[in-house]
Amino acid sequence: MKKFNIRKVLDGLTAASSSSSSSSATAPPGAPRENDAVQETLQSEHFQLCKTVRHGFPYQPSSMAFDPVQKILAIGTQTGALRLFGRAGVECYCQHESGAAVIQLQFLVNEGALVSALADDSVHLWNLRQKIPAILHSLKFNRERITYCHLPFQSKWLYIGTERGNIHIVNVESFSLSGYVIMWNKAIELSTKTHPGPVVHISDNPMDEGKLLIGFECGVVVLWDLKCKKADYRYNYDEAIHSVAWHHEGKQFVCSHSDGTLTTWNVRAPAKPAQIITPHGKQPKDGKKPEPCKPILKVEYKTTRAGDPFMVLSGGLSYDTVGRRACLTVMHGKSTTVLEMDFPIVDFLTLCETPYPNDFQEPYGVVALLEKDLVVIDLGQIGYPIFENPYPLTIHESPVTCCEYFADCPAELIPALYSVGSRQKRQGYSKKEWPISGGNWGQGTQSYPELIITGHADGSIKFWDASAFMLQVLYKLKTAKVFERARAKEEKPSTDIVDEDPFAIQTLSWCPESRMLCIAGVSAHVIVYRFSKQEVTTEVVQLLEVRMQSEFGDGDSPDPGGDQTPTLPAPVSSSPQESEPPPTQSSSGSTSSDGPRDNIACLQVRSSPLKQSPGYQVELVIQLVWVSGEPPQPITSLAINSSYGLVVFGNSNGLAVVDYLQKTLLLNMGTSELYSPSDPYQRQPRSPRKTRQPSGALCDSNDGSNASEDRCKSPTSAKMSRKISSSGEQKPDQDAKDNSFTRSRSSSVTSIDRESREAISAFHFCESFPRKNDGQPGPCLLVGTTQGSVMMVALSLPPGGEQRLQQPVAISSCGTMAGLKGGILTMALLDATGTLLPPSYEPWYDPNASDEDKEKSRRRRPASPPSSQEGQDSQFAVLCSEKQAKVLVMPSQTRIYKHNITETSFVLRADVVQMAGANCIACFCANGHIMTLSLPSLRPLLDVNYLPLTDMRIARTFCFSNLGQALYLTSPTEIQRITYSQETCDNLQEMLSELFTPVETPEAPNRGFFKGLFGGGAQSLDREDLFGETAAGKASRSLAQHIPGPGGMEGMKGAASGVVGELARARIALDERGQKLGELEDRTAAMMASAESFSKHAHVMMLKYKDKKWYQL
Repeated sequence: MKKFNIRKVLDGLTAASSSSSSSSATAPPGAPRENDAVQETLQSEHFQLCKTVRHGFPYQPSSMAFDPVQKILAIGTQTGALRLFGRAGVECYCQHESGAAVIQLQFLVNEGALVSALADDSVHLWNLRQKIPAILHSLKFNRERITYCHLPFQSKWLYIGTERGNIHIVNVESFSLSGYVIMWNKAIELSTKTHPGPVVHISDNPMDEGKLLIGFECGVVVLWDLKCKKADYRYNYDEAIHSVAWHHEGKQFVCSHSDGTLTTWNVRAPAKPAQIITPHGKQPKDGKKPEPCKPILKVEYKTTRAGDPFMVLSGGLSYDTVGRRACLTVMHGKSTTVLEMDFPIVDFLTLCETPYPNDFQEPYGVVALLEKDLVVIDLGQIGYPIFENPYPLTIHESPVTCCEYFADCPAELIPALYSVGSRQKRQGYSKKEWPISGGNWGQGTQSYPELIITGHADGSIKFWDASAFMLQVLYKLKTAKVFERARAKEEKPSTDIVDEDPFAIQTLSWCPESRMLCIAGVSAHVIVYRFSKQEVTTEVVQLLEVRMQSEFGDGDSPDPGGDQTPTLPAPVSSSPQESEPPPTQSSSGSTSSDGPRDNIACLQVRSSPLKQSPGYQVELVIQLVWVSGEPPQPITSLAINSSYGLVVFGNSNGLAVVDYLQKTLLLNMGTSELYSPSDPYQRQPRSPRKTRQPSGALCDSNDGSNASEDRCKSPTSAKMSRKISSSGEQKPDQDAKDNSFTRSRSSSVTSIDRESREAISAFHFCESFPRKNDGQPGPCLLVGTTQGSVMMVALSLPPGGEQRLQQPVAISSCGTMAGLKGGILTMALLDATGTLLPPSYEPWYDPNASDEDKEKSRRRRPASPPSSQEGQDSQFAVLCSEKQAKVLVMPSQTRIYKHNITETSFVLRADVVQMAGANCIACFCANGHIMTLSLPSLRPLLDVNYLPLTDMRIARTFCFSNLGQALYLTSPTEIQRITYSQETCDNLQEMLSELFTPVETPEAPNRGFFKGLFGGGAQSLDREDLFGETAAGKASRSLAQHIPGPGGMEGMKGAASGVVGELARARIALDERGQKLGELEDRTAAMMASAESFSKHAHVMMLKYKDKKWYQL
């Protein structure tokens, strides 16, 4: 291992991020000597960036296909993405480079390949036999727009219909166009004067592959004889066609039309439909045509051996059902069932037992792809229940507003969350197994537990198991249950500071070891939760109201913008209504009904008892209140520490520290006050408990002394109330601005403008040295601001047990520790060896368990032992802002390393993470760069231009975790996981799931003796004879351009690893040999054709000159 005293410059490091002074040679005096330098093990070789998996519902889906043998579902989107799903945990994401919408997908059934047709008139062949699918061939049409594709089962010829009404034929193996073209003017009757419109349907007769059914938009359907190159029958209807479906015997087909009708045609009776029905039309009594309905966008016609056929259709509702949700209609015999969907239907497919179109279909389910959901309906059970969906497709159930990622968390957490979450599952699902069951899980070696927590706009929080590249929801917490809901718009309280989603989660703090959870919402509310396995009914929800106001009386609410760390935007608006608030909200109320709102919270905590299920249960609700007509400012940062029993939160007005064990406010300090060190004894009596009358079980009866400062008096001290109001810190009277404001003027803050814009942006609880001359570490709080200042706050905790619940916690500001450019994003402490010192915590215990069990499990984890050389620098403080990182030694607070991360951009997210047995800082910049810096020397280890920031969603949700993992919301419905670990990138192939598994294709249906004897069975067709170059000639070169894909044989070689490596290699060898033999065969055939042509030509010449004399030549 090297001692790093010089900076290693990475190849390709951008100029903007390489201006570093991380060498200890530039450090000021007092820094550790060179031979004391921490030995760092992380090298740039440990880092590599790549995408791993994408979870969630495909954003803006546009098409769908299913392989009935492999049992794999493919979904294409409007942005050119391709998502493939198999059994639970088997999913894959790939992307078309062009980003054009996927208009149609077709599986090569049981071949491990998929054809995609895009809106930019390109067709692609995907190889699914490799873990990361790749394009083998592409074909780009130049002159015609693609409207419909059809690939018959076990055929290598793909039919492509176009906007001009023509049909082209593509060889899927070579992706070459056949010279055989069905022109629209040959297909329709010569007497027709108008163009029939685009091709909207192509399918071959299930019993005769030589007959192709072509549907044109105008309502004309043509049965084309491929051999004779002519139309056998033409079927005319005066309504536009949307889809066509065959009966499996090939004697009948059904068309769906734009007026909501279904027409059934007998193949040999083209004059008129055998039947016309309007499934949702009202039948007039006088026998007239029913009223027209909305278009039936798709129909499928599936037969069963034992009973009536199924007809499944989407659309077709009557026009008087305005506002009715999208419906899927299942017609079976005489019964018609209408299944309402939550979202509009994009596409649907009927799942059948057989892949053969000429056999009884035996449908067992319907996959409905909706705009924001995927639903599978069980056709085999009465009432058509839906299958329970095993995929994590509910990320967007309510929009995601914040996200946190915890890799390598305690192993018992996931089972604990699963056990409480399993009780929340809905009932009434189909009892059958999920039918999309293809593929195999990866053989990954990553065994550590991973958790993702998402906060949502409706106030819900979801815990997800993200281990082993999978995602499964464990538990859902609804924070809005704590509050009263406004019953109607008129009754909505005028104290709202957001127009909609008042319960939206803004930020959260979670301690995995103690399982304590704290959330901050957009209505300036904070809720503390404990985890319990037992149900409890809370008679009165404990409430603490906090009054935080700007330090200036000019009425301007401080603007947290500018350098503020990007968080969920919370529109702050004061409602114009000046009516008196509801009596339950006016704790100390405004003085008159028409005066400015004062001491009123934005949300109303419920007054009725709250039944709390096992899981997360409310411990305390903290609400910021209106101050003299000014709404509370959004909470910008939040932290909880279970060992200290404290919650701290900050906004543009300052910070507040709350003791959630005693349910008291300890500190409510303006940002500017933090700059100057304070006498701890002046600030010690922070607890409003001192001045409160006994209020239930939260106060001690002997604690009624009024000997504290005036500014700590509670306005509700005389009220017996469930509210524990703590407005004392910043009262609007003269006492609110005692000498603390004048003191702060002499501190490092230089202007009122700076003070008014400065918000708290980061917190970090730690065991460190509060002051420069301290010899022993103690409980501390590091506070970072949007102006780049880092302040230290010392905490003096009473002893544990009963004393902890009775004696106050003393807090004192220790002044500024450091200043950085840009807002502070993250802070951490390392010990003298460079090992991360995590905040202390209390092990989890069940708060509703017996006292004995509590005492057994409750023991405060000892703080990290101080260095034996007391007084010597024994800790490193790591500070990272939007612009730079610094490392200070503690307790001397001397800067020894500094690195300017970026000059031209700013860092959006930074985390101190563990990686390969060491620690580093991981940063995500607004210019799309992802960087890592070593600790403590801040050497650049990785700098990749990964993703230019396109929207605030990525900025709000990007987070790093330990062991090289990171994630962000790439769309409103999808989480993209990435890794910055070289080891994970190297093992990615093994970890990813396999889509293709070798499965035998089911046997073809038995034709039966008599059908075979009298020719009543399916008629096969040698398409090679018709469409091959020999018979059909070459297609026009200008019609389409062939583009070979990157995933040819080389891609398959890459996939040939792991358990099936040898088999795959043998298969590739056979494929290569077959390819060469095929080429040889093609050349031989071409030579034979050439020889035959020459022979014919010679014979003609011989006949021409046979009887002529030499002088007649």
